[in-house]
Amino acid sequence: MTTLFTRIIAGEIPGRFVWADDVAVAFATIAPITDGHVLVVPRAEIDQLTDAPDDVLAHLVVVAKAIGRAQQAAWDAPRAALLVAGFEVAHLHLHVLPAWDEASLSFANARPDLPAEQLDAAAERLRAALVAQGDGAHVPASLGSPDLG
Repeated sequence: MTTLFTRIIAGEIPGRFVWADDVAVAFATIAPITDGHVLVVPRAEIDQLTDAPDDVLAHLVVVAKAIGRAQQAAWDAPRAALLVAGFEVAHLHLHVLPAWDEASLSFANARPDLPAEQLDAAAERLRAALVAQGDGAHVPASLGSPDLG
């Protein structure tokens, strides 16, 4: 069965993309714990962390690292956090977010009712930080597309 994330990647459902390559994409979550919270998702439908081929999982972590560096720069955060839960959607995804302390990393802090403009602004801020750190080749041509220019 096609997952929600596959439909976002295919453009059937809107997404706010900050990263794209042949293996993975990253897009803003609609319920961020902190501004800049994104999901790193393999293009292939992989159910969960333990099902991922080692090379795909390694690639997702490398992408998460690049995004985390950009989040730290864009939000002046002391850390970038990586969370793997996967209960919401049966398609492997890594939560990457700027972090100030462990207490703020709870999904109970998710904000599902933020205005679209605020989500867009945070995604654009992260896209700009990725370009500034030299990862512009992986920043999609537009916020709403997983395709590179």
